[in-house]
Amino acid sequence: MKYRNALLIILLVIVADQALKIYIKTHFANGDDVRVMGNWFRLHFIENEGMAYGMKLSESPIGKIVLSSFRLVAVIFGFYLLKKLINKGYGKGILICGSLILAGALGNLIDSMFYGLIFSDSPYSCFSGNYDSLSNLLQNHNKEAVAHLTSFGQGYGKFLQGKVVDMLYFPMLETTLPNWVPFWGGDHFTFFEPVFNIADAAISIGIITLLLFQKQLVHTPPAAAQADGQLVADHESPEDAQLK
Repeated sequence: MKYRNALLIILLVIVADQALKIYIKTHFANGDDVRVMGNWFRLHFIENEGMAYGMKLSESPIGKIVLSSFRLVAVIFGFYLLKKLINKGYGKGILICGSLILAGALGNLIDSMFYGLIFSDSPYSCFSGNYDSLSNLLQNHNKEAVAHLTSFGQGYGKFLQGKVVDMLYFPMLETTLPNWVPFWGGDHFTFFEPVFNIADAAISIGIITLLLFQKQLVHTPPAAAQADGQLVADHESPEDAQLK
């Protein structure tokens, strides 16, 4: 696999991720919920200041800056590592997974770096609502509660302090837990509750695939294996060679 192919995978993920984020950011009020396929697949606009699936490092701006800075360093190192793995001849599987993870990290990093500089704020709004379709939302919601692009540097935040846009919501099962369930009996329960984005999905797919198929994907590349074999042969004694 060539480096340009890995870059193409990263570019495709970034374009899809950013296109959907920008559309949601500029058409949805924070909290708007639109049914796409019944109740189990919805577009639900929220923003978070932290890691994947809405997790946070800290509530303070310092925590956000630290997280964004760490993500920036990790992405730079990720490109270096990916190119190194390609040069060493690792297989397509591990390189595709690495490209997906790197693309996801870069996708969320773009939000953190620039969204605060180029967008007006999307505060959680009492004007948000639940809609049966996208056309219904666009016709009936309050457009004053929707963010818009601004002149560079005139947005809601500073460099590295942008909020990550999330929108993909798959509440596959919503029920009330039986009373006999310890601690949570009688509580409302939703199976797969996190709201995420395409970048989060790319990271998850890459990591889960590596974990499930690590024996097949993570192995010594042929060039390195051949070099190790040659190194062993060079250190064999004449007696060992005669025994062979």
